[in-house]
Order: sequence, then C-alpha cells, then structure tokens
Amino acid sequence: MADSGKRKRTEEAEGGDGDCVEQGQKPQPLDNGGLLGVRTELTPAFSFSAFRVEKVLRESAREKIIFLHGKVSGDSGDEKDAVVILEKTPLQVDRISDLLNKKSELKLQICNDIYSTYTLYPPLELNDVKTTIVYPATEKHIQKYRSQDVYLVQETGDDYKNITLPFLQTQSFSIQWVYNILEKKAEADRIIYENSDPTNGFILIPDFKWDQKQRDDLYLIAICHRRGLKSLRDLTAEQLPLLRNILQEGQEAILKRYSLPGNQLRVYVHYQPSYYHLHVHFTALGFDAAGIAVERAHLLSDVIANLELDPLYYQKRTLTYALRANEPLLKKFLDAGKC
Repeated sequence: MADSGKRKRTEEAEGGDGDCVEQGQKPQPLDNGGLLGVRTELTPAFSFSAFRVEKVLRESAREKIIFLHGKVSGDSGDEKDAVVILEKTPLQVDRISDLLNKKSELKLQICNDIYSTYTLYPPLELNDVKTTIVYPATEKHIQKYRSQDVYLVQETGDDYKNITLPFLQTQSFSIQWVYNILEKKAEADRIIYENSDPTNGFILIPDFKWDQKQRDDLYLIAICHRRGLKSLRDLTAEQLPLLRNILQEGQEAILKRYSLPGNQLRVYVHYQPSYYHLHVHFTALGFDAAGIAVERAHLLSDVIANLELDPLYYQKRTLTYALRANEPLLKKFLDAGKC
C-alpha cells in the first residue's frame, strides 16, 4: 500500500509482469564493481523512442527521483500506459578517481572568495540514471505512484477480520512473479542464498531497488517458500522456526557475501505489505530506505519476541499504518466509521 519500486520487486502486487522476452534466455552477467548481478530472464520489452510523457506523478529533490506516467505507441497504432521511474544513482567511492579526472568537465557557477560552486559533467559511464519501468501499467500502478495525502488507520484484530481480510479476498493481486522466483523460472542466478525447506525455508535475493554497486544502500528480500502466508497478521508461534531461519541464516549469508554483520543490518517486515506473500526486508542500517517509517516497518527480532510471548499476538494486536487517499481500503475503513 505505500511505496516505491517496480514489479515489486518494486513491490507491484496489482498487475502482471508486462511484456517480456521469452523465458529460458541465458541471463547476461553485469559488471557491478565486484558485486555481481545479472540481467534477468524477464526483461521488459520497452523503448523510449515510442514513449510519450503524459504527466509527472511525483518527484523528490531530496531522493533525486521522479515518477512519470506516459503512453507507449505500438506497431499497430494502439497506445499502452507505462510508468517510468528515474533515479540518480549513488556515488561509488571506488570510482571517485575516475570521476575527478580530465574527462570530466567543470563549469563555474558562483565564486566568492575561497568558495566556489561548479557543475561537474562526468564521463557518460559515470553519469548513469537508474530507470525502472512498469509496462504495460494499469490504473492501479499509476495511482500507486501519484502524489497523494496519507492517513493513519488503527486496525484492530477484529477490523482485520471484518474489513481488511474480506477486502483483500475480493482483490486480484498478481504475485506470479514471486512464484517464478521460488520455482527458479526467473532470476535464479540472482539468488544469494536458499533454504529449500518447503515449510521453514526461504530464498534471499537482491531487491531491484539496489543496483549492487555499493554496500551503503544494500537491500535484499527474503521470500518464504511456504504459500498462504500473506502478511504479519497470519503469523503465529507456528511460524517461529521460519522467522528464526530467515533472521539467522539471512544475516549469515549477507555477512559471507557482502561482509556486513548482523548488527549493521535492519531486518523488518512491512504492514501493510506491498504484495501479499510473506517476505522480509534486509537493508544496511545506515541506509535511509523507503518504507522504514515506524507506521510501516516491524523489526523481525521484535516480531519473533512478540510471538514468543503470545502465540496469537498479531491476531489480536492493534496495528497502525498509513493509507493513501485513493486507496479502496481506506474507503472501507471510512465507511465503517473506523477512520
């Protein structure tokens, strides 16, 4: 329900994966400065030559990101909606010397005594913009990225049973892309770690929001193998072995692969999540990642401790979270006089 990305792995619960190249094509390795990634088997068939911007949905100068809604013209003359997200990538410490060489151009903007401000024009290979594309996009995708007012909802256990769960059961949230990962039909070469137990196992994989070029903004997702667990509300003491595996084995895998210890990781669950198959977020502790606000992120260590105290803790607990103005679930709460 709130926040960023693509096909979620940009957290897209609301639509399909879009036009893709055929599955089965061999993934192509990427040079990520020692942190390896691949071009996945599901690569959007998209070209900016056919893209026309319709509207700026949202922008943030602080985050250096902009969300665009546009139309893509097909060969037959028909047009389909697309959402394009442009984001300036972080500076890479190990490439600073390349940035400050003679190939970069400096243009003076202001000079006052010992202080000067310039615009630096780096070489093309150091001037990349991360581009995320949702295509074809539905109206739900467009609304997802539009700037809107947000409202806090206090959802009791009964509210979940009587309002939220019935609403979710009427919605068609496509999570086929999740099953593609779990079944190794897509992104298999991106898997960092797997516990293959069907009940208490999971797959650990880099989130698409992380370009894997530096550890400062490390972001991985643990996706549980077990189906039928939608969110925090479904967790009981029965899932403690799964949650402990994710926390312990996920931290160990990240330490081994990226040399980042567990006490420098933020490990948490979203509620509401952006897609309804249980998953856990691993981010670098120093990274100000989207979705870490107190009204959405629940530390996995706290979740485990709460379930150890009360096996039905999340069946009964009142959970507070934010909903955007146009979200149908907010209207359900308003109609019930709960918000």
